[in-house]
Amino acid sequence: MNKPIIRVFALLLVLFGLLAYFTTRWTVIDRAQLQDNPQNKRQLLAQQKIERGSIIAAPGTILARSVKRPDGTYSRRYPTAGLFAQSVGYSFLNPGTAGLERFYNGELTGRTQGLDQTLRKLQGKREQGNDLQTALDPQAQQVALDQLAGRAGAVVALDPQTGRVKVMASVPGYDPNLLRSAKATSALNSAAGAPLLNRTTAGLYPPGSTFKVVAATAAIDSGLFEPDSVVNGDNGVVISGVPLNNDGGEAYGDIDLTTALTQSVNTVWAQVGERVGKRRMDRYMKRYGFGSPVVVDLPADERLASGDYCTVDGRRKIVSATASCVDIGRTAIGQDKLLTTPLQMAMVASAIANRGVLMRPEIGTRTIDPEGRTAYQNKPQQFSRVMSAASADKLTAMMTRVVQEGTGTAAALDGIDVAGKTGTAERDVINNITQPWFIAFAPATDPQIAIAVTIEKTVGGFGGTDAAPIAKAVMESLLR
Repeated sequence: MNKPIIRVFALLLVLFGLLAYFTTRWTVIDRAQLQDNPQNKRQLLAQQKIERGSIIAAPGTILARSVKRPDGTYSRRYPTAGLFAQSVGYSFLNPGTAGLERFYNGELTGRTQGLDQTLRKLQGKREQGNDLQTALDPQAQQVALDQLAGRAGAVVALDPQTGRVKVMASVPGYDPNLLRSAKATSALNSAAGAPLLNRTTAGLYPPGSTFKVVAATAAIDSGLFEPDSVVNGDNGVVISGVPLNNDGGEAYGDIDLTTALTQSVNTVWAQVGERVGKRRMDRYMKRYGFGSPVVVDLPADERLASGDYCTVDGRRKIVSATASCVDIGRTAIGQDKLLTTPLQMAMVASAIANRGVLMRPEIGTRTIDPEGRTAYQNKPQQFSRVMSAASADKLTAMMTRVVQEGTGTAAALDGIDVAGKTGTAERDVINNITQPWFIAFAPATDPQIAIAVTIEKTVGGFGGTDAAPIAKAVMESLLR
């Protein structure tokens, strides 16, 4: 056989191999991804013949259910309207699927039932998906929405011991039932305030002083500092060559770290950040989950990564805290180029509440087949150990002081110790536009709930006066 024939034969073998690879990939390996793709109208048409499983909140409230049409196909209904719009999502032929509807599409359509679904067909039974049970709490969710009172923002609350998400409120919202109309869908896509955006997982904001808790974690757990370590809190301390001011220009002199957190002293925590250093800070940030898309059972395109965002090659990209563009002193106080999601900040509070162990946040708890059996159980999973239990205890004591006598007193609960941290990010200094934050957990001695609250824009608002009262109301509802 001459060389040209051998080369042609080899080329044909390569092409055949590529054909086999891509055929296998799209029909077997990535089959589920193709089926769940919201642009796959053929699959959505086929699924309309299946009685999709219901999505259920913790007390048994139906959040999504299927209704049979006269032609034998099924349509989706959302009985609680916009209560959990962004987290539950929607499932329609147009615009497709989103939220839990897309993430759990296989279970909700019965695709994961395999042999059981085939037997149902042979027995003449209707095709039916599994129900999805969630940990979502409708009453606390309504409290969160009422407290936001139409202001753009988000509230996330979860159980720090299991990671179960109880509240996932995002404002502005929408009624998913309206998405049956192409006109309404188009209007929502172009509406002011981006109501389709799930701000809890895809809203990126400067966290302000709530991030000082992360800096405190790195400082104390590394052994560089203790809660009673003394640092100078004068106004105008030079950080990265530029003077940094405290709120109101106040000078505190030499104070310990507990007092510096209680009063949220910028200059102290910026110096702590510089002493901790970029590499150590980056390590603790990653333990908390910064740097990667926030972990939760929602579609990948609805989850963004928290961290430092710098302009690289003309585009804004997330970078390591060790990058040259990062001012680690200002990152330590939640400024500079740091952006985070509300869920990520709830995870920060959760890790401290759970004595240093961060659990993976989960909305769904289990799926239930048409016969009432548990088909799949979402067992609590550890995401990481962020710090030692001893360090978490020290941070808890420091954060409890914040609520007892510092900037977070508006979150205090009767008879229950609350550990928290306020934050007020500057959005527009000239026009005095701020973004209030508050993160917390309670009870401080036996935490049952961890929470993060933010309001996108206020005129001169503060975390302690605007966000903390919202957290208080939601915690009261969950601890009832």
